[in-house]
Amino acid sequence: MQGRFISFEGTEGVGKTTAIEALIDRLADRGIQVLRTREPGGSELAEQLRQLFLNPDTDMNADTEILLMFAARSDHLHQVILPAIKSGQWVVSDRFFDSTVAYQGFGRYQGDQAALAKIELLIEQFVPIHPDVTLWLDLDVTTGMQRAAKRSAADRVEANDIAFFERVHQGLAYQHSQHPNRIHRIDANGTVADVAARIDAALGLD
Repeated sequence: MQGRFISFEGTEGVGKTTAIEALIDRLADRGIQVLRTREPGGSELAEQLRQLFLNPDTDMNADTEILLMFAARSDHLHQVILPAIKSGQWVVSDRFFDSTVAYQGFGRYQGDQAALAKIELLIEQFVPIHPDVTLWLDLDVTTGMQRAAKRSAADRVEANDIAFFERVHQGLAYQHSQHPNRIHRIDANGTVADVAARIDAALGLD
């Protein structure tokens, strides 16, 4: 039996990690084997690229970011995601290509249509499988950044200003408008149980 592929998206501090852990626990209670992964990262090579990408001392332009993301994603897909799904596992990924549209296409390129077209072409050429369901945890950007600030020192992405993350949020909203059947907007306000119930409803698990 083919597994399912679920991705989580959101700006900083929306609670993705907590929501993913809780979902995996609920799926395990149903006897569903789940592979948890993340982007950038997930495979040995992609994790090395993640360290480079997030290092505050790394200086790279927006095009380099895009190409690095797709290099990491290609290895991640072929080494981890595709084999797991073919074996019947469910895959839950903290971010996938919607983040590239949001962070690079909107955060870096401010929604420039030529940049978005380049990203879409790379998705078409190098991403052979799309998530069955994408859960966009939506929270006020300022609230999320205040939460994120309580964590460890900011990495290269987290160090951006609020205007950058407002554009990222705009990018996620754009993706939701383009793919309303795949992407489910989940209100990330409330308790962990509140958010879990909304996720279960979106996945048909309630």
